[in-house]
Amino acid sequence: MRLPDFPWDLLAPYKKIASAHPDGLVDLSIGTPVDPSPEVMQAALAASGNAPGYPLTIGSTQLRESLSRWIRTKFFPTGDIDFLPTIGSKEIVGLLPTILQAKKVLIPEVAYPTYQVGALVAGAQWVGVNDDCESWPTDGDLVWINSPANPHGRVLDADQLRAIITWARATETVVVSDECYFELGWERDPVSLLQMADGDCRGLLVAHSLSKSFNAAGYRSAFIAGDPEIIGTIREVRKHLGLIMPAPIQRALAAALDSPSEIGQQKERYRARRTMLRSALDSAGFEITDSEAGLYLWSTRGEECWKTVAWAAERGILVTPGIFYGTKGASHIRVALTATDDDIRRACERLA
Repeated sequence: MRLPDFPWDLLAPYKKIASAHPDGLVDLSIGTPVDPSPEVMQAALAASGNAPGYPLTIGSTQLRESLSRWIRTKFFPTGDIDFLPTIGSKEIVGLLPTILQAKKVLIPEVAYPTYQVGALVAGAQWVGVNDDCESWPTDGDLVWINSPANPHGRVLDADQLRAIITWARATETVVVSDECYFELGWERDPVSLLQMADGDCRGLLVAHSLSKSFNAAGYRSAFIAGDPEIIGTIREVRKHLGLIMPAPIQRALAAALDSPSEIGQQKERYRARRTMLRSALDSAGFEITDSEAGLYLWSTRGEECWKTVAWAAERGILVTPGIFYGTKGASHIRVALTATDDDIRRACERLA
């Protein structure tokens, strides 16, 4: 097995150029949150320092009650379902093909690179597919969908999700929907795969994360939910491997889920930054495509993406080349909204 180069390492020369700008670097590349984590999470974590015993893989009683309320209220009011807290959603993206012993994994043709890496780690074949499930191979074991999608922010609508569920059951393929940007809809409201399941989540899983919506990337707090039988398989493997969310993080995750108002406050911060940055990119001659939801503006100047990355670096701005997400992203860049208000303002001035 040979893994691809870690893509962000390739940005180092451009970061050096951008950092030499007289007014400093504005990093709009990786997309790591910069605003404070919710106070309720910080307080719960600070109060949980005494944790001498092993935590539960399935989550504490407090966390399971909070997760159950969250899932039932938002996605799946009735029907059999199970769930697990995970050490960030990337853990599941990277390890699920191995846990499920997949031999062929379908991933979006423009996608987060870890979908491909997870298949490679499992020794599985991976195939890039578009949004039309009727064109997908029927001999896969596992298919990843991502809505809202990273990097381009496209949202799958209710009809598309229902078609995917029908296709999955006809082909006996497990479908996992990565919904980590679910709370960040702009031009279209995202829909969860579970909301379209009509109370029957057999063969279906969703992954959610607090990293973006709660500014909690450093907590590595996420969960996976869906088919109880598949969740049972994941649980047993994680128990053997010791993949357990630490007890203090479990308490912080429960506290966050019980204080959903934090999401709306953060979303408004991103909305203001998105408005400013989109206007500046438009004025600088960029075309914004898709970008209906999520934390990025999928942008193009109609040229090879590394040329645009270099153009931005000369202005002290670091952006991500679209080629990181597949060959069909080769003429785009991904511009993140995850910077301070001051950095967004400086980026807009430089784009002008």
